Amino acid sequence: MNTTLILLGVFAAAAAVFAVRAERALIRRMRSISSVLAAYRLGDFSVRATPRPGDRVFGGVLSELNELGDTLRKHRLGELEAWTLLRKVLSELEVVVLAFDEGGKLKLANEAAERVLNLRQQELLDRTASELGVAELLSGNARRIVKDLPTLGSGPWELRRGSFRMAGEPHSLIVLPDVSHALREQEREAWKRLIVVMGHEINNSLAPIRSLSENLRTLLDRTPRPDDVDVDLKDGLAIIERRAESLGRFLSAYSKLARLPPPVLGPVEVEPWIRRVAALEQRLSVAISPGPAVTLLGDADQLDQLLINLVKNAADASLPEGGGVRIAWSVAGTNLLVTVEDDGPGVRDTNNLFVPFFTTKPGGTGIGLVLARQIAEAHGGEITLQSRVDQPGAAARIRLPIRA
Repeated sequence: MNTTLILLGVFAAAAAVFAVRAERALIRRMRSISSVLAAYRLGDFSVRATPRPGDRVFGGVLSELNELGDTLRKHRLGELEAWTLLRKVLSELEVVVLAFDEGGKLKLANEAAERVLNLRQQELLDRTASELGVAELLSGNARRIVKDLPTLGSGPWELRRGSFRMAGEPHSLIVLPDVSHALREQEREAWKRLIVVMGHEINNSLAPIRSLSENLRTLLDRTPRPDDVDVDLKDGLAIIERRAESLGRFLSAYSKLARLPPPVLGPVEVEPWIRRVAALEQRLSVAISPGPAVTLLGDADQLDQLLINLVKNAADASLPEGGGVRIAWSVAGTNLLVTVEDDGPGVRDTNNLFVPFFTTKPGGTGIGLVLARQIAEAHGGEITLQSRVDQPGAAARIRLPIRA
């Protein structure tokens, strides 16, 4: 009996010792795993867990943990390389790049932004858009020309704004290309074209006036004067008068194009607008395909002029062919789409459609399409004109935002 009790005591003691040792080993393994996971959480993926030979319980777990560390390290290296490449690309860009978090704080800026804002990187980051004087960039139209913003200088800058996520948080990306050089180039080209066209038109008027004036002076200097000198004088003066009127119309058209005022916005019901303009064309009947009832925000007078020009052009093209003109409208998302079709010869030269004062029509001023496009763009829309693909004729398409 005593022997049995002694053996039981020995076994109990051995079991207790074994349990303590097993508990300590388990605690060491768990601490090792905890240390590795803590290192991974802090971004240190170089820490490794060392499996013990014959440790079938934790050996597989520790091996998988080390594999996880290798995978995370590769992902981190890939992210660092991608971020380094991104910063290198951004530093080489001549455009200003800014990224703001949801609270309006700057989280990313390239070297071009540092130069324009005249602040170093560490002085820029974590400052709000209001503190930097660029809060205007985070509101309004996402794509527009920005100029005379004191923080950015005189500009002009083309604002492009988008959104992205960084570290799971929404951010706003601001890209600001400096378009001053491009605009100056466009302005110079526009002036060159304008001077060529104006010079051609003025010379076309002045040449016959000069020639007729010389002929009339010669007639008056002749002694004796011819019997029909009065008729010649009247005819010559009538020609001079017509050319002067033509030149006056040309200059008046240029003045009208150059002084287009900004639109005064108000509600414009689309169907009455289209029917009102269609009724003004008296040379032929304009067919109207009814569309949805919609009201847009625009300048009624300017929109009338826009559509009048397109309908007139369509009628001019259709009349010689004995064709007609059709107007239809529809809604696509937040935009109104208006189409004016004709049965004329179609569009021959799309390159010069919107060049000021370019015209292929006798007596035309060459500002109808230019003025129409200028009105559409002032309303945040656009105009396209191209030949119809299904049959002869052309189609002018107007896109206007329903709410400006």
